[in-house]
Amino acid sequence: MIVNDDLGIAQIIAQCRVIAVVGLSARVDRPSFEVASAMQQHGYRVIPINPNYQNQMILGELCYADLADIPVAVDMVNCFRRSEEMELVANALKSMKSAPQVLWMQRGISSIPAAQIAADLGLKVVIDRCWKIEHGKRR
Repeated sequence: MIVNDDLGIAQIIAQCRVIAVVGLSARVDRPSFEVASAMQQHGYRVIPINPNYQNQMILGELCYADLADIPVAVDMVNCFRRSEEMELVANALKSMKSAPQVLWMQRGISSIPAAQIAADLGLKVVIDRCWKIEHGKRR
């Protein structure tokens, strides 16, 4: 189910406390780092996912290569990948040890096929929205 209304997004932000960030960079000048850092500052746990930083620490958390590698349950998968790569990410949701509640595609990222895959798995889907901006609207 695609969530595009303010109330639905507010509920997601309030309920999802552990967030896997796909494409999280260790570079402080990257949007993924800025958004993930903001998540942590507001009490959310961030699980970095990026094969380029596998087994390294980003924002004090161990980085994993793939969603299937995460040893803990996550509530949301927040994506910083190109739109054309989102179907791969959505299919990787199937390999997670514990299914998340939400697939979130950051601002500028849109994939209806990926959204359909996630929705078919029972996830809520947010498309083309910045988590940091949406969180800021609700403070």
